[in-house]
Amino acid sequence: MAVGIFDSGLGGLTVYRAASAALPDVPFVYYGDNAHTPYGVRDDDDIYALTIAGVTRLFEAGCDLAILACNTASAAALRRMQENWVPRDKRVLGVFVPMIEALTERHWGDNSPPREVAVKHVALFATPATVRSRAFQRELAFRAIGVDVEAQACGGVVDAIEDGDMILAEALVRSHVDALKRKMPDPEAAVLGCTHYPMMQEVFQDALGSDVTVYSQPDLVAASLSDYLSRHPNMVGSGEERMFLTTGDARRVSDQATRFLRRKIDFVAA
Repeated sequence: MAVGIFDSGLGGLTVYRAASAALPDVPFVYYGDNAHTPYGVRDDDDIYALTIAGVTRLFEAGCDLAILACNTASAAALRRMQENWVPRDKRVLGVFVPMIEALTERHWGDNSPPREVAVKHVALFATPATVRSRAFQRELAFRAIGVDVEAQACGGVVDAIEDGDMILAEALVRSHVDALKRKMPDPEAAVLGCTHYPMMQEVFQDALGSDVTVYSQPDLVAASLSDYLSRHPNMVGSGEERMFLTTGDARRVSDQATRFLRRKIDFVAA
């Protein structure tokens, strides 16, 4: 009954933590492509190929459903995968939908025309590839009108988090927030469009100010996944073992994951 969680590295552990708390009886199989992180500086074809390789491994581990807990993969590869590659008996879902549902206060199944929503000025912090794709703006436009989105490509933040250099990560976050506020001085809401960024959520909030609502993905994705599985129980796969897979150095990744989650995590070679 396993469900897969795919990420370019360690960021998806924020989704894993929230999802495993919401669904304690589901054995999750986590796949981190640490050997190739970060994805945010790669081109779309490279991201597509790497994402397919990772999701294939999750299917082999007994997962019928895989969550792309990577905004870059969701932006650059998900639609192409769903249209051209995903087997008929499998499902691959991304992390944009729950965020946009929360921002627009509309369920994804609501196919009525776009309408005005309460939030008018949104700051999007994401990787360079996610910003380049404009996937967030495109999906938001299907649901809402009159929303001004200002995107800030946060180069270097994922690398610093993956390296465990949180001092550098904090300095970069504050620099990127300053750059965003020069373009949009008074955002009403901020979207953390990378699953690594919740590890720096307090820094984002402090730099943005207490009057800015910060939307972070893990809890939203976990709630959405719980709802999806209640409606599609057949998508829980045959796998029964909780696993953490990595394309990187398993010992090093295990140490980093243990530090982030504050409990012992043992990765094995994918």
